[in-house]
Amino acid sequence: MILADTDVLIDALRGHEPARGRVAEALDLGALATTSITVFELTSGARSDKQAAAIDDLLAAMPRLPFDDEAARAAAAARRELEAAGRTIGMADYLIAGIALSRSLPLLTRNRKHFERVPGLLLVDL
Repeated sequence: MILADTDVLIDALRGHEPARGRVAEALDLGALATTSITVFELTSGARSDKQAAAIDDLLAAMPRLPFDDEAARAAAAARRELEAAGRTIGMADYLIAGIALSRSLPLLTRNRKHFERVPGLLLVDL
């Protein structure tokens, strides 16, 4: 299973390659999931009923992993470590990283600049 970050799913929804193809392939294999954080980011960004429907269709095609206590502890540990080193990332990125870390899942993202800072987080290239 691969965990998809928000940026990759936005690109897929817009039909941008290579994200569109990579997401479609992983969905066909039943190997793609996303997070409740990404659900929030995608749905809050919908600017029309048509966009909202496309987002809902995409999200319905994959499991959505919640931000639970294990993920919260993993996110907090990553935040403490990165802040101590002066290498912070955004709050949503900490939460997504925590979900991935707590479930030992690789993250499919274009945002390597932030996520490569998180110790122990495995990233997947498009």
